[in-house]
Amino acid sequence: MATNITPSRLAALVKTRCQIFQTAYNPTSARTGAKYLRARLRGPSMVKYYPPVANIAELARTYKNAGVVDFSEAQRLKDVEDKKRRGKGAPPKARDKGQSRRTARRR
Repeated sequence: MATNITPSRLAALVKTRCQIFQTAYNPTSARTGAKYLRARLRGPSMVKYYPPVANIAELARTYKNAGVVDFSEAQRLKDVEDKKRRGKGAPPKARDKGQSRRTARRR
């Protein structure tokens, strides 16, 4: 003995079921991304997979008396000093608002 269930009655049943089981009521089947929001995060396991990278600059800062030298940083500092000597370095920073180039241009 099959009885016909009206669509409105079926929709009410689905809505009530969603309230009871605390699931999202989505009668139009719109894409919500709930599948990805429920999934376990991948970041922590990826971080555990790769070993930590040794950073020479950080080691040099931590152990200053050990004589650890970051050659690329030393070369960079030497290049900056050479540029300053030739007049090609960065301009000096303004100490207050009156010394900045922007306020000098506005006058």
